[in-house]
Amino acid sequence: MSRLIVFAFLLCGTVAGQTPPVQAPPDQTAPPTTTFKATTEFVQAPVLVFDKDGNYVDGLQPHQFHLFDNGKEQNIQVDVTYQPISMVICIQGNAKVEGLLPQIRKIGGLMSPLLLGDMGEAAVIAFDSRIRTLQEFTNDSEKITRAVKDLKSGSMSSHMVDGISASVAMLRRRPTNRRRIILYIGETRDYGSETRVREALMEMQYANVMFYPVDMSRMLTTLSAKPDPGRQDNLPPAMHPMPMGVPATPTSVAQAYGGGGGGRAEFIPLMVEIFRDVKNIFVDNPIEAFTKGTGGTEYSFYKQRGLEEAIQKIGTELHSQYFVSYTPNNKDEGGFHTLAVTVGPYKTQTRPGYWLGTKQ
Repeated sequence: MSRLIVFAFLLCGTVAGQTPPVQAPPDQTAPPTTTFKATTEFVQAPVLVFDKDGNYVDGLQPHQFHLFDNGKEQNIQVDVTYQPISMVICIQGNAKVEGLLPQIRKIGGLMSPLLLGDMGEAAVIAFDSRIRTLQEFTNDSEKITRAVKDLKSGSMSSHMVDGISASVAMLRRRPTNRRRIILYIGETRDYGSETRVREALMEMQYANVMFYPVDMSRMLTTLSAKPDPGRQDNLPPAMHPMPMGVPATPTSVAQAYGGGGGGRAEFIPLMVEIFRDVKNIFVDNPIEAFTKGTGGTEYSFYKQRGLEEAIQKIGTELHSQYFVSYTPNNKDEGGFHTLAVTVGPYKTQTRPGYWLGTKQ
């Protein structure tokens, strides 16, 4: 009993002698955390190289490539090997194109062998007034084929820009070491989207997405569509009113409406205006802005064979690209950056530029 009393006494003394640890007050002199918002730190530029006859040039080496960002040469990496593809197949699925959907349903089986390759993956979405995800990303060719085959038409609305924006959001979640592609099949006009062309194009730029459209013929969709209770706009671009203070010359009409094809040099002014969010700029053909703004190629079709040939040509182009990437050495230059790639005596095709915001 005496031993227990002594032990209890010693234990109480030990506990009483302990003092709780004193926490140091927070360092009031520590500098606040600064958050930087940078829009583009890593730029990717898929490049096509052509000989004088317009044929793709294969077998080039990295040291033959030179890239200029706003006229300043960059330290680049050139991947001459094939990089796996993540693709969103974005299809117009409204009532207006119902007559062409049987042709589109037949091409699902072409996606994997012609476009994606062994390591590729694809997702399928359709849009009318809604954005419908028909298939999440998968490398199962049967699921891709089934999703395209089961496509059904919806309402008369065509929220094309919203559908493309949703496609970019899906691609942004894919690994950065994969090429991000949107294959768009639909008309070139938008009816009712909430997303602006500027916002969608900037999203593509930031996510390094390339845009490949296969346009449905407006004549065919008009002839095969159900009667539209809304008012049809059949005026050619030149008969539309231009923005205030802009004369309706052939050049200004082509820039505002994307008409007449237009080259890279002619397109850059429109692209800069879009990024600056000029209030009086409008784009009647967002598809051309998305295509040229990302370095893709635009195709069109009238019949089933034309659609299949367009898919085949896109696949050939994707498998012929060189992949150039770099971190800009002139990131302090905010605004639109022009890109130019030279490869000896050959002609090249890449995205015309990108938007770079300043750090805040």
